[in-house]
Amino acid sequence: MAKGDDIESRLIEFAVRIVKLSDSLSKTYAGRHLANQLLCSGPSAAANYAEARGAESSKDFVHKLKICLKELNESSVWLRTIANSDLLAETRMTSIMQECSKLTHIVNASINTAKANAH
Repeated sequence: MAKGDDIESRLIEFAVRIVKLSDSLSKTYAGRHLANQLLCSGPSAAANYAEARGAESSKDFVHKLKICLKELNESSVWLRTIANSDLLAETRMTSIMQECSKLTHIVNASINTAKANAH
């Protein structure tokens, strides 16, 4: 399995976890709103990473990775908001928040590597 396949698989698994977490949020206005926001950003990271892997140039690759990074950063904000609002148990939130952070670091490192290799 190529390194990119591993990262993409992790991003897809992250997306699946986001879907399940969002579905478990309360059906209150706040719960639905946060679930909808998270459902937009979380799975989008995987899709944008897949787009980056099919990029037409190194500049396009970096651009699409940056979009993936932005979606992960946004997901992190929504996850922390949910955690701080006590909408789900802290034990449920810790693991997915850690994975979001790890994925953010991986994608950021990929961006830095791609930029360095472009020069």
